[in-house]
Amino acid sequence: MNIYESFVKIVELGSFTKAAEALGYTQSAISQMVNNLEKELDTTLIIRSRKGISLTPDGEEMLPFIKNICHAHSELKEKHQEMQGLERGLIRIGTFSSVSTNWIPTLLHDFKQLYPGVHFELQQGEYTSISKWIYEGTVDFGFVNPAAVSNLTTIPLAQDEVLAVLPYGHELADHDEVHIHDLTKDPFIQIDEGDFSEPQHYFEKANLTPNTQFKVYDDYTIMAMVEQQLGISMLPKLVLSRCPYHILTKRISPPVVRTISLAYKNKKVLPIASRYFIDFITEHFSKKQETRI
Repeated sequence: MNIYESFVKIVELGSFTKAAEALGYTQSAISQMVNNLEKELDTTLIIRSRKGISLTPDGEEMLPFIKNICHAHSELKEKHQEMQGLERGLIRIGTFSSVSTNWIPTLLHDFKQLYPGVHFELQQGEYTSISKWIYEGTVDFGFVNPAAVSNLTTIPLAQDEVLAVLPYGHELADHDEVHIHDLTKDPFIQIDEGDFSEPQHYFEKANLTPNTQFKVYDDYTIMAMVEQQLGISMLPKLVLSRCPYHILTKRISPPVVRTISLAYKNKKVLPIASRYFIDFITEHFSKKQETRI
């Protein structure tokens, strides 16, 4: 398995040296593994130059299959652990910042009380990248907006209202709520959520076009930019609940709401620890709903 894992790590890090350091090998050992893999497949996979490494056309073709071998090997090891219970399970989760900040710490803490030997690996991204990781098997499951994914099983967990975010002194500061049309005039700072954007989706539904002047990946960067009066934005309540910035938030008319769901490809083939954690999460949010009722 070492030769396949080494090849994937070289591609991920873009360097033989970095891959060797990450995997605990010498650079010559990593190079020899790639040479052996190329001999096995009877082709050249990687080209090295002063600028770094690049995949050959054959390398591009082979990469998904080699990744599948690595993931299958990982699943085999997880299956072996499953047969020994949940003492040493690994749960790999795709998540985004507001969930990572507000939900994940409590969920991990409570689950670890039940299964202290379970380990977690979190990958943070946006809806598109998380969906891709689930498809590829890089993560076992992830948190997404179901409107942004297809061909995955999704379990809705909660509704999260999206609010207008304004600087102090803005002309809409005295309004109890703002109409979505009012958010098209100022410079708009859009959160980068991959191929699907909640603000953009609702603007399009209203046949409106925002004055988008910035596209930013991080929620907190947007808050800081709004505080400095660089523009206005729309952000979910979940991330705004821990807002450290001097900004205003207003409800939007008509309401802008996102659904946060769990997503996975095939629960039956997931490691037992991940299946248990999915059930644990859904039960947690089901109880929260019952408490509100």
